[in-house]
Amino acid sequence: MAPDLHVGDCPQFTEKFDATTECDVVIVGCGVAGLYCALNLPRALSVVLLSKEAVGNCDSMLAQGGICVLHDEDDYEAFFEDTLRAGHYENRLESVDLMIRTSRPIIDDLIKRGVRFARRPDGSLDYTREGAHSRPRIVYHEDVTGEEITTHLLACVRALPNVRILENTCMTDLIEDTDREGRRVCRGVVAVGEKNERLEIRADATVFATGGVGGLYERSTNFSCLTGDGCRVAAEHGVLLEHMDYVQIHPTTLWTERPGRAFLISESARGEGAVLLNDAGERFVDELQPRDVVSAAIRAEMERTGARHVWLSFARVPREEIERHFTHILEHCLEEGYDIREEPIPVVPAQHYFMGGIHVNSDSETTMPHLFACGETCCNGVHGRNRLASNSLLESLVFARRAADKIMRDRFADDTAAQLAAAMRAG
Repeated sequence: MAPDLHVGDCPQFTEKFDATTECDVVIVGCGVAGLYCALNLPRALSVVLLSKEAVGNCDSMLAQGGICVLHDEDDYEAFFEDTLRAGHYENRLESVDLMIRTSRPIIDDLIKRGVRFARRPDGSLDYTREGAHSRPRIVYHEDVTGEEITTHLLACVRALPNVRILENTCMTDLIEDTDREGRRVCRGVVAVGEKNERLEIRADATVFATGGVGGLYERSTNFSCLTGDGCRVAAEHGVLLEHMDYVQIHPTTLWTERPGRAFLISESARGEGAVLLNDAGERFVDELQPRDVVSAAIRAEMERTGARHVWLSFARVPREEIERHFTHILEHCLEEGYDIREEPIPVVPAQHYFMGGIHVNSDSETTMPHLFACGETCCNGVHGRNRLASNSLLESLVFARRAADKIMRDRFADDTAAQLAAAMRAG
């Protein structure tokens, strides 16, 4: 079911003045996609980053399981097939190929930037496995991989002299103009600032990295501020959207009667041996199938038995693995009164990820010139109908870098053309 997009929780204007900022690139969103795009832009370009709330309130911080990487050259076909099978073969093949082939350089770059992935005793990267993966190919940091990556990228961005971050600043519209050929083009965004002032950020290139749609759902693993703002604004300006009904449900979130964001129980728990049980203590599904299959099986079992949840048992996971790999899940469950080392925990499915969004090409360009989109707000075709576990961080990073590369090529092409024209006039 497609989400019903609305403005979300942006404040209304209370002051009658405009503040205008000029920059080369404005990026809306401070998750891994927005941050990595900024990091890959030339230092000569001035960049403004907008964060709807505090920079920590982005779903990239919440990713638990890990990030996929091509294990070795022999893994290419299996990685490709696993991604397609999870996506019901509706994936865009070029995008899948780009993601997989770029994965190792991305991981190497993250390590150079200080990201700490789990290591084996010999110092090599440790790999784990999640549902629908035919082999271990996921690198991770405990059970807070997203926080580890995002925190390091944010620190790198904060150190850049050419980048300015505006927190608690909500994008409400984009700025349209026409170019020399008479085409409608994007020239920046309109936003509500921290003091409820109206801001205009004018830029040669605009990047939407506004995240998903979980804030529109009653039960979601997402932050509530993620209300599909990028898609809504894009649609209002006739920018093409794609597969808006492709919404992924995660099979295992901790069941609770309290309202608020659902706490995710990483799929890597099932990859390491945790199993799903009904009230009778019986397994009822192969836990390593794609997420949509497992979620459907849980829902069917709950309907069959009238239960409000099912159970996830860590009995097959060694105690030392639980304490090493699932530290934060263990701590959170203890706070809720459950010890995953000793007893199963109640779990239910919840909205988790958005595979549709703003249509983009392989360079993250939308159908409006000078407007780019990357991360969960866009649809580049990698995921198809259903995302393969731990492909989200990788896909966001790969196509954020491609957006930055295309912005740089366009800018230098314009500069070169201007220099040639000036040389011809001088001659």
